[in-house]
Amino acid sequence: MHKAPHLSPIAAQPVVPQVAHVRRRRRDAPDAWTLELEMADGARFRYAPGQFNMLTAFGVGEAAISVSGDPAAGPLIHTIRAVGPVSRALTKLGPGDPIGVRGPFGAGWPMAQAEGKDVVVVAGGLGLAPLRPALYRLLGERARYGKVALLFGARRPEDILFRHEVENWRGRFDIDVEVTVDQAASEWHGHVGVVTTLVSRLDIDPAKSIAMVCGPEVMMRFVAMSLIDKGLSEDAIHLSMERNMKCAIGHCGHCQLGPTLICRDGPVFTYARLKPLLAVKEL
Repeated sequence: MHKAPHLSPIAAQPVVPQVAHVRRRRRDAPDAWTLELEMADGARFRYAPGQFNMLTAFGVGEAAISVSGDPAAGPLIHTIRAVGPVSRALTKLGPGDPIGVRGPFGAGWPMAQAEGKDVVVVAGGLGLAPLRPALYRLLGERARYGKVALLFGARRPEDILFRHEVENWRGRFDIDVEVTVDQAASEWHGHVGVVTTLVSRLDIDPAKSIAMVCGPEVMMRFVAMSLIDKGLSEDAIHLSMERNMKCAIGHCGHCQLGPTLICRDGPVFTYARLKPLLAVKEL
C-alpha cells in the first residue's frame, strides 16, 4: 500500500534551523548557483510562492534566501548569488553536505488575488528566482488566470537565469515572454535596454491586471511608474523587497524600512504601501 509522504509543518521553534542535505548543485549564472535540498527527515517542505527561508552554512552563518522551486511538487530549491561570506559558503555546498533551514517566512505573491486577471511578471537579474514559484503556479493552473506576461531583464546574455526554462516558456502559446539585456555582443539578437522599455509592449487590460515585480529597488521603482503609466493602479502592483534580514521574525530590526519590517510584514508589498518609503533617500 502506498504511504502518503509526511509533510513538515512550519517549525514550532522559528529560531531553530531544521537540517537538510544538498541533493544537487547547478550553476545558473557566473555568480549564481541553484541548490536542490532534501530535508533530513524526508518530509516535503511546504511554502507559498514568494516566501523565503533562512539558510545556514554551518560554521559561517545564515542568510535570507527566497525559494525558487515549484511549490506544488518537487524538492526544496534555492537560487543563491555569491556576494558575501555566507552566500559564498552556501554556493560551495555540494551533494550530501548539510545545510540549515529556517522557515518559510513572509507574505508571498498574491496568487489568489490574481485569479481571473491578466498577470504581468517583471524580473530584474536574480529577481527571477523569487518569481519562479509564482510562474510555476500561473502555468500549472493556467485556466485560473487571464493573459500572462513575463518581462525579464539581465545585465548580459550570460546572466540570464534559468535560460533553458525561459526559452521553453517563450515557446508556449499561453504566456508572452520578453527578455532584454543591458549590454550584449553582436551574437545577441534580442532586446537591448532596461526592462522598463518592455512595459510599453504589454497587451493587457490594465483595469483587470495585477503585476508582480522583483529586482533591484531602483529598477522596481521605475517599473512601477511605467506600469502606472500603462494604467495599473498602485494597489495592483506588488513588489518583493530584499533588505538585509537577519532574524526573519521581526526581532532584530535589521530589515527595517521606515515603520515596516520586511521580514515580518513582507517581503511582498503593494506599491501603494511602499511608494512613500521608497521616495525617501537613504531610508
